[in-house]
Amino acid sequence: MTLVDAHYGELGVKPACDALGVSRATWYRRRARAEATSEPIRMRSHPRRIGGDERARILALLCEDRFADLTPRQVHAALLSEGTYLCSPSSMYRILRENRAIRERRRIASHPRHEKPVLVATGPDQVWTWDVTRVPASGGGHYALHVAIDLYSRCVVAWRLARGESAMLARDFIDAAVRANGVDPSRLVVHSDRGTPMTAQPLSDLYLALGIRKSFSRPRTSNDNAFSESQFKTLKYGPAWPEGRMTFDEWRRWCPQAFHWYNHRHHHESLAHFTPAEVHSGRHLELIAFRQKALDRAWIAHPERFVRGRPVARQVPGEVWINRPEQEPASNAPQAAAS
Repeated sequence: MTLVDAHYGELGVKPACDALGVSRATWYRRRARAEATSEPIRMRSHPRRIGGDERARILALLCEDRFADLTPRQVHAALLSEGTYLCSPSSMYRILRENRAIRERRRIASHPRHEKPVLVATGPDQVWTWDVTRVPASGGGHYALHVAIDLYSRCVVAWRLARGESAMLARDFIDAAVRANGVDPSRLVVHSDRGTPMTAQPLSDLYLALGIRKSFSRPRTSNDNAFSESQFKTLKYGPAWPEGRMTFDEWRRWCPQAFHWYNHRHHHESLAHFTPAEVHSGRHLELIAFRQKALDRAWIAHPERFVRGRPVARQVPGEVWINRPEQEPASNAPQAAAS
C-alpha cells in the first residue's frame, strides 16, 4: 500500500494498483480512513491544470466592469470576437467558483415579505375564514363551491355554488354573506388564502367600502387557513358526500342538506362536542349546565366509577386563533435588597 501512495501521483491510481496487484477499493478505503484521522494525503495536480498566475489573470479579466453583467460563456464569445482565447467557459466557471465569485448576474425578481397572520376570535362574527373547493361535475370538469365559516364557532355562515371562479363572484359572495348574517362589517376580519379571486381589486374595493379588515395566508403555508381546509375535509369525508359526479342542479339540491348536517348535527370535537350552530348561537352555554347536571347525578349515584373525582363538563375554548399570538414575557420578580 505504501508503494501505491508513493507512485500514484505520477502514474495514477489505476496503473499503480494494477502494477502492484492491489485492489483500488482497498486503497480508497485506507485513504478514506487516513483522511478521517487527518493523515496527510498527497494529491497530484492534473497535467492540464491552468497555472496559478494565469488563473489570477483570467479572474481579473472576468471581474472587469465590461464583463460584470455577462456570463462566462458570453465573455468567452466576446473575447473570441476580439481574437483572444484564454480558456474554455467551463474553466472560467471553475476559476470563479474557486474564488466564490460565481452567482446569478441578472436582475432577479424580488418578492415582498408576507407577514404571518395572527387572528384571535373570542366570540362569533369576529373573524370569518373562507375558501373555494372543487366538486366533480357530471361529464367531466368541476364546479366551484365557495364556503365561509366563522372562526370561533366553525359554523358555515355562507356558501355559494358556481360554475367557475372569478373576482366578481368572490365580491358578490362576501357581500351577500355580510348582509345575510346582519353583522357589523367594521368589526369583522375576513381571512382567506392568496388565490386570484381573493386578492383581486373588486373584492379589495368591497372590503374598503364596508370597512372590513382583510387578512391573507402566507404563500405556500397551508396552516394559515387550516380551519377552512379542515371543514372541507369533514364535509367530503362525511356521511352525506355523494359517491359519484353530479350535475349543477343536483349539487344545488345537495348543498343545503350537507351544510345543515354540518352546522346542526356534526358534534365538533374542538368545540367540546357541541355543534357549530349551538356555539354560534350561544345555546351551548345552556347545554353545558344540562351536561353538568347529568354528570353530577351520575357521580352521586356511582362515585366509585369516577376515580378522578367529580366529573366536569367540557367547556368551549374561550378563544380561537390562527397562529397563536406570542406571549409577552413575564416580568422578573423584584430582587430582594441586599442586607
